Amino acid sequence: MNIMNKHHDKGPGRVAKPVQVYLAPPDRQRLKRLTTQLAASKSDVLRRGLEALERQLADPAEHPALRIVGIAAGYRRRSPPSPTAAREHDRILTERERASWPGPRKQTRGP
Repeated sequence: MNIMNKHHDKGPGRVAKPVQVYLAPPDRQRLKRLTTQLAASKSDVLRRGLEALERQLADPAEHPALRIVGIAAGYRRRSPPSPTAAREHDRILTERERASWPGPRKQTRGP
């Protein structure tokens, strides 16, 4: 008798097939830790990892580098760009972010 959980049964006539994966010692340890933390089998952990990776790649909003797109939208320059603008972009972005925070703001000096 073949007992399958919800992850294995993907519909009529679809049966999970084995896949062989070679893992280096650090990856084996990571897999072991995750199986313990999640109280899941190795197969379940790997399936969940694949699902998470697929969601991340399919949704641009989830990509860490793309999250910064638009952060400076609406920023109005007080003067034309100067050669120091490239060096001060961190300060400019920080000021814009702080301005979006609710509540009182403290003035801080940069490095």
